[in-house]
Amino acid sequence: MPTLGQLNAMPAAAFVAALDGVFEHAVWVAETAASHRPFPTVVALHDGLMAVVRAAPEDARIAFLRGHPPLSPKALADPNLTAASRSEQDGLGMASLGQRLAVFEAGSAAYEARFGFPFIVCVRRQTPPFVLRGLERRLTNTPDQEAAAALAEIGHIARLRLVDRVTGPGMPETGGHLSAHVLDTARGKAAAGIRIEVLCEDVPVAEAVTNQDGRTDAPLLADGPLRIGRYELRFHVGDYYAGWPNVTDPPWYDVIPVRFGVADPEGGYHIPLLLGTWSYTTYRGT
Repeated sequence: MPTLGQLNAMPAAAFVAALDGVFEHAVWVAETAASHRPFPTVVALHDGLMAVVRAAPEDARIAFLRGHPPLSPKALADPNLTAASRSEQDGLGMASLGQRLAVFEAGSAAYEARFGFPFIVCVRRQTPPFVLRGLERRLTNTPDQEAAAALAEIGHIARLRLVDRVTGPGMPETGGHLSAHVLDTARGKAAAGIRIEVLCEDVPVAEAVTNQDGRTDAPLLADGPLRIGRYELRFHVGDYYAGWPNVTDPPWYDVIPVRFGVADPEGGYHIPLLLGTWSYTTYRGT
């Protein structure tokens, strides 16, 4: 992984080669940006690359959008699909839509017929149901609105790809954060030893146990952006309550589910759970 300083000092051809794949089949973006060096931060590098795209003539921008692959499980069989796109689409798992996949495929075809380029979305920031929801919403856009929306998504894609291959000052903010904290308010202490399951769109994605501070040793999720979608934390409190004196058998609570939506992939989401004898409280904390 080159540093930003190394990128700034490279010959133009090496600079272009180092950024190959940040944009789909569009080496001209890096070729043009090479003459704008040096970039003081990685954020400035990303902004400079996107400025090249936005300054291109309209026909070049439309051709650029058309160069992106369709979002579909079928696209994974295309030998021309770039490694980055293959990894991103495979990680999304559109097949999990089940019968709704046919709805997405039909909407995607209608989208391309209406706008003249494939539906483009940064799948590393999305869950399949919200990809479908976004497609349905964006189908109502005007062509100018949709060209702007597609370029904004390409900006998200390029930012994530850039931080995977360049390091240096002023890195873009690409990571979200999900954490939890469990407090025993009935007895005035932190609640240790509680297992927490994390589900995203009903699929288990992480698990941890609270420590002596009632927190987990590491964030529940923090590796890259949180995917836009519906989440659930399942707090397994049955064994914890069973250790209380004079508790009912079975305890009043066994598993406490907390469902919530993530709309900001780069945001911080903290879920405190306050345990009472016969009640609990939860909210979005900081």
